[in-house]
Amino acid sequence: MNKKLTKLVTSAAMTTAILASTGCLATTEDKEMSLSNTDKAVSLIRSIETGDQTPVAYINPEKYIQHNLAVGDGLAGFGAVLQALPKGSAKADVKRAFQDGEYVVLHTNYNFFGPKVGFDVFRFEEGLIVEHWDNLAEKAEPNPSGRTQLDGQTDIHDLDKTAANKQVVAGFVETILIKGEMDKITNYIGEQEQEYLQHNTAVGDGLAALGVALGALAEQGMPMIYTQNHKVLGQGNFVLSISEGKFLNEHVAFYDLFRLENGKIVEHWDTIETIPAKVEQKNDNGKFNF
Repeated sequence: MNKKLTKLVTSAAMTTAILASTGCLATTEDKEMSLSNTDKAVSLIRSIETGDQTPVAYINPEKYIQHNLAVGDGLAGFGAVLQALPKGSAKADVKRAFQDGEYVVLHTNYNFFGPKVGFDVFRFEEGLIVEHWDNLAEKAEPNPSGRTQLDGQTDIHDLDKTAANKQVVAGFVETILIKGEMDKITNYIGEQEQEYLQHNTAVGDGLAALGVALGALAEQGMPMIYTQNHKVLGQGNFVLSISEGKFLNEHVAFYDLFRLENGKIVEHWDTIETIPAKVEQKNDNGKFNF
């Protein structure tokens, strides 16, 4: 083969390789672009268990605000926590996931420095995660009705009722949990035991069991007090309320997830997490600050 022909073949081969490489890159980018924000959030949480580095690309490294007060701010803080996990110990099984505008909500079965149940909220801008909130609770035995912190319905439907369902939950939190107007509770929850399925670790199904539990706390001088609702997020029949208050005389964050049917609350999951004292906090972003 003469030099001219050799040069031509080599040039063609290089062009083919470049085009092939570009094609692969485009395919990868197209795949990432096709993922919903919910898919990205789920992938990131699952990577805690799998060790997959790909989902880190779904975080904006220049603007990642952390609201878990036990974690340092930014990607560095997130990475430091992952490095501190005992090797092979982490588990992350997402049970529920939904999206409300720029926010994604996840409800996850964790082993994260021990067995836990957690809610994570991510805020996205232009397809990248820029902010994160969460609320974690220790795993517990089934409640008096035999329900766990994670079992129950998972299917999302009634998308056309999202706004109305969010309004019902906002009204329930304000009227019943904050103002304590218990005579109005049947406006939000049915009276029969089977009409309200409870996943709180200490409370059974139905309004009667809820009333007994709240009464017992009050008698012990440790009432459950909701002082402020910070955010309501929902999609279809699932709505998450994020509130602040006191429980067992501790300053806490309440994350309450509700499932609704026909305009009423029919199922409830929650986590309650103590807010650490200011001197113990590893970032200055606040537990709430939506």
